[in-house]
Amino acid sequence: MTDRSRFCWILHLKGNQQMSNWWFPYDVPLVLASQSPRRKTILESADIPLMISPADIDETGFEGTPAETVVHWAVQKAQCIAETHPLNPVLGADTLVAVDGELLGKPNSHDGAFAMLQRLSGNWHTVYGGVCLIWKAKGIEFTFVETTKVKFRKLSTDEIEAYIVTGEPMDKAGAYGIQGCGSMLVEKVDGCYFNVMGLPISRLIEHLRGV
Repeated sequence: MTDRSRFCWILHLKGNQQMSNWWFPYDVPLVLASQSPRRKTILESADIPLMISPADIDETGFEGTPAETVVHWAVQKAQCIAETHPLNPVLGADTLVAVDGELLGKPNSHDGAFAMLQRLSGNWHTVYGGVCLIWKAKGIEFTFVETTKVKFRKLSTDEIEAYIVTGEPMDKAGAYGIQGCGSMLVEKVDGCYFNVMGLPISRLIEHLRGV
């Protein structure tokens, strides 16, 4: 590496640090109360310093609209971890898929995944992303819901079976991951792509910088 290229590389690193500080101008890392690899990837891609501390909660027993449900579980996750990390901003998030008013969670079997994907085939559905951030040391707490409309292509039985074989559907709401092989099933997206992936990062930063 020449002296000039080394100098340019140092400037590149400094530039990235300045941009990172602009969007997340804090000297403590964000604590993600989730073990979702997709949310971790989104936050790391935004150069946000991160700690992972998954919330251990029972996500059953709550009934409400899709928007109420995702916010409820996002709050539960954030509250669970905020108690042990009062000096850090703690982020809880939840994602649900709904088609014609029916909630689609994570499939627990091949047949369950097949039924969900068949239901989504050729149709529009809505992805609800619930977000809660709690920062006890600063007295900050906010929640919001992001919605994104997604339309699938018409899928054949063979294509649905081929997608299930990839293993992607089994740990994802609605039985698909838009960031992986599931991208080939999607015809249109109306709204925030990252919300479908697991976290509406732009709106999160907008809220965090606005408090």
